[in-house]
Amino acid sequence: MNLGAFAPILAMLVLAAAFAVLSIVVSAFLAPHRPTRAKYSAYESGVEPGRLPQGERYPVKFYLTAMLFVVFDVEVIFLYPWAVVFRQLGVFGLVQMGIFVGLILIAYIYDWKRGGLEWD
Repeated sequence: MNLGAFAPILAMLVLAAAFAVLSIVVSAFLAPHRPTRAKYSAYESGVEPGRLPQGERYPVKFYLTAMLFVVFDVEVIFLYPWAVVFRQLGVFGLVQMGIFVGLILIAYIYDWKRGGLEWD
């Protein structure tokens, strides 16, 4: 096995790591430092963080929306390579993608029924 063939990959990894470290160091020195109370406060999905009263539940809508986003990201990731080799896969590939899109549709309907798409 010729390890010299991997030299360009190793060089790219070293350059990428050096660029990442150098970017962080330079931004730490050159970035403006104007701290305010608002910048240091915690903020997530439009809900002020804090303890909920006893017996009260946290709203699930934010998690359902995140789940829907991930589901459709995964769908796009799998649809692109499938579309590239669609002609080679034939009917088998079409049936498999139909099953996959059907499962995605089930997740979408579940999220819809649970109210993940409604913002009151």
